[in-house]
Amino acid sequence: MNKIKWIIFAVVSVSAIAGLVVYSNNTTKNTDLFSGVDAYAVLPANDSNGNIADHLYNENDSKIVLIEYGDYQCPACGTYNPTIEKIAEDYKNKIKFVFRNYLLSYHANSKAAAATAESAGLQGKYWEMHKKLYSTQSDWESLDSNARTSYFLSLATSLGLDTDKFSNDIASSAVSDKIAYDVASAAKIRLTGTPSFYLNGKEIEYATWSDETKLRARIDSVIAEADNN
Repeated sequence: MNKIKWIIFAVVSVSAIAGLVVYSNNTTKNTDLFSGVDAYAVLPANDSNGNIADHLYNENDSKIVLIEYGDYQCPACGTYNPTIEKIAEDYKNKIKFVFRNYLLSYHANSKAAAATAESAGLQGKYWEMHKKLYSTQSDWESLDSNARTSYFLSLATSLGLDTDKFSNDIASSAVSDKIAYDVASAAKIRLTGTPSFYLNGKEIEYATWSDETKLRARIDSVIAEADNN
């Protein structure tokens, strides 16, 4: 990418990322958006979420849904991500795994990271960017706004994304609406921290999700129960 494009991307992206702060002040979304909506189900694309549906790791006919709410700058989320990715892969034919954004206010770069993942998703590379953001968390978590913009662009380049489209998508209302919608769904179920996990509408306690053996046992139990009904 030439120097002019880099400058344009930086200006557009910094403005867009700053604009994402607006979501936190739109308190009416927190409950009104989800009146009559099952926040524990896989949520389709609609006008409220920028026409960006829930991100599913695996497409299947299972009625078992495992939802993670995470913040890309959350250390615990980053530490546990390799395990949850392995579980999602191992159970890809048995459960649906969904990741949603929940932004912690004291993480200065979490909104920008979420926008980066969502923008990559619009080019079919959501899960690839998801993995990169967590695996490189220590490289970008303390960067200032200019440096993080360049860093996230380098991740997009490494995935072979169209960087012009990537920069435009980061600036789009669709991406900011998707992030706000995820946060609103979290407010609906009174979530307070990350990572948080829900299996078929029931929260998984820390003692279980933090232990891979116990988490697998819980999933197996729900699968067995579904098979017997």
